[in-house]
Amino acid sequence: DAICNFVICNDSSLQSQPIIFNPDFFVEKLRHEKPEVFTELVVSNITRLIDLPGTELAQLMGEVDLKLPGGAGPASGFFRSLMSLKRKEKGVVFGSPLTEEGIAQIYQLIEYLHKNLRVEGLFRVPGNSVRQQILRDALNNGTDIDLESGEFHSNDVATLLKMFLGELPEPLLTHKHFHAHLKIADLMQFDDKGNKTNVPDKERQIEALQLLFLILPPPNRNLLKLLLDLLYQTAKKQDKNKMSLQMTFKRISQN
Repeated sequence: DAICNFVICNDSSLQSQPIIFNPDFFVEKLRHEKPEVFTELVVSNITRLIDLPGTELAQLMGEVDLKLPGGAGPASGFFRSLMSLKRKEKGVVFGSPLTEEGIAQIYQLIEYLHKNLRVEGLFRVPGNSVRQQILRDALNNGTDIDLESGEFHSNDVATLLKMFLGELPEPLLTHKHFHAHLKIADLMQFDDKGNKTNVPDKERQIEALQLLFLILPPPNRNLLKLLLDLLYQTAKKQDKNKMSLQMTFKRISQN
């Protein structure tokens, strides 16, 4: 269900067949060739949508140390110190910083779940701890797993994926983006007199989220795409698995 946006150029001066441009190509080209310019351009558009005071903007740009909320608020359980979970050995996936190699290992779980989206309570019913430990050890050792052998259950795989996300040393959306995400949630529509209402401005919220996703580290962005697609496909089968999008997201984010 991937969506590609194209612009067709029919400029007669080109004297050739219509040329099709993929905007994603130019985005990636700028990101790789001029990363600083790319980041500044994206952030300038983010600040057009949301108000980020100096310190919060500097945090988003990675220019100052992060100031995260403390205490027993709802955010405290979501954030972890980068020093609390350390990589103990080469190849370890769980509890380690997110890498493309780690995602390649975890993709085995995601791919299997896509084939078993009709299982009732997929992300709600916990799996077997012994089988999960076997899978965990295999992933940490860089082993390819035969999930089609019948040895493992879909709930084992779903629970292990939630464990992996819960043990990331840093949240998938990163600490740097925390304050920006809070501001996005507060984006509301204005009435005819210019007064702020209590109606969420979904158009601006989506635009701001898309911009933030553009400046995520590549491994985070790639895993986020995989997870969002998995959430979407799971919700499409909710008549069978009894897992709505909201319920699936809640179960995954609880870890």
